[in-house]
Parts: sequence; C-alpha cells; structure tokens
Amino acid sequence: MKSSSLGGLVYSTETGRMCPACRQPLAQCACQAQAKAAPIGDGVVRVSRQTKGRGGKSVTVVKGLPLDAIALALLGKQLRTQCGSGGTVKDGVIEVQGDHVETVMAALAKLGHQPKKAGG
Repeated sequence: MKSSSLGGLVYSTETGRMCPACRQPLAQCACQAQAKAAPIGDGVVRVSRQTKGRGGKSVTVVKGLPLDAIALALLGKQLRTQCGSGGTVKDGVIEVQGDHVETVMAALAKLGHQPKKAGG
C-alpha cells in the first residue's frame, strides 16, 4: 500500500509536523496564513432568530459579516453586552442568546453594516 493513498507525509524527522493540505512543514505552511487572512462572510449581513435544536430557546444569529476571527469576536462581545445576554462566536457566526433581532440590527447599522432580516 502506498503512503500517498493514506493521506501523505504527516511527520518528518527533518522538519517536524507537515501540513496535510499543502504538504509543507507547518512553519512554512501557506494554507493557514491564507485562511486567517481571508474573511469568512459573504458581505451580506443576515440577522435571524433560530430555535431549532436548542430545546425551544431562541437565539439571534448573525451571519455573513466580512470580518476576520478577531474582529468577529470583538463584535460578538459588543453585541452581547448591548443585548445584556450571553452567546458565542463560532465558524464565522455570532450567536446571541434570546430574541434580540431588532437590537442587533440597530447596533450593526450604527457600526456601518447593512443588516438584512432573514427568516420569519
């Protein structure tokens, strides 16, 4: 069995751990730098309320913000503070506990974004 069919080189005694995508040493890996630099969002800021899979509790979800991970985390913190509730930022999506769609949309508009209400 060839090693390429198993996914390629994972570790080299010469350079250490290898990136599975670009097959370069992790210190010289270009994929991670590009992934961190590229904003996740598509530019259309969508604000919606979801209850599915959350035990009936509502959560305000903000998607599509064209920000990097650090700026997204800071904005998430600011929105949670303004709404007076908890929440999280994961996979480029800000989640604020509770139904705060109008408050979040007003805050995003004040910061220069153009939010759209998505969903029902």
